[in-house]
Amino acid sequence: MQLTGLGVPVEPGDADLWARGDREAFAVLFERHAQAVWNHAYRLTGSWASAEDLTSATFLTAWRKRADLTLVRDSALPWLFTVAGNLARDEHRGRTRRLRLLRRMPDPAPVSDHADGVADRLDGEARLRLIIDAVRALPAAQRQVVELCLLGELPVADAAALLEVAEVTVRAHLSRARARLRALLEEK
Repeated sequence: MQLTGLGVPVEPGDADLWARGDREAFAVLFERHAQAVWNHAYRLTGSWASAEDLTSATFLTAWRKRADLTLVRDSALPWLFTVAGNLARDEHRGRTRRLRLLRRMPDPAPVSDHADGVADRLDGEARLRLIIDAVRALPAAQRQVVELCLLGELPVADAAALLEVAEVTVRAHLSRARARLRALLEEK
């Protein structure tokens, strides 16, 4: 701040602050113009968040280019508005490109819920334990036939040959075992 000959303080102009190029001068420029730049950015984007981002990017650009730029008039505001406008257009073009790219991308394949698979597997294991317990409760001859024919998926003829009994005997044991298993599993 400078004093006039009358002792009245005079704020330095934007050009003087810009020419100084130090942090304190830039902080004064920021405080002086941040609200106006934010308002301009908001009018360009219609979004508070985008306006905040553009305001930050505008002043970051101004800080980076502070040594390369000379203000023609005493106000930095027109230059800051131009930078904010350019950044807003760049952001809009980038967003449009990203949206076009996303529209061209195929929809992701549906992914099954892992929890459903786990629940099904646990239910399956619980059912299998029930069946195994029920098979163990069968009489020995029926249990052997069930283990070979139902669980092992052997043909009746092969099971009969292995157990050295007639096929009719294997079929009878299977029939009784199925009835008994149904009854045991319905109880549980």
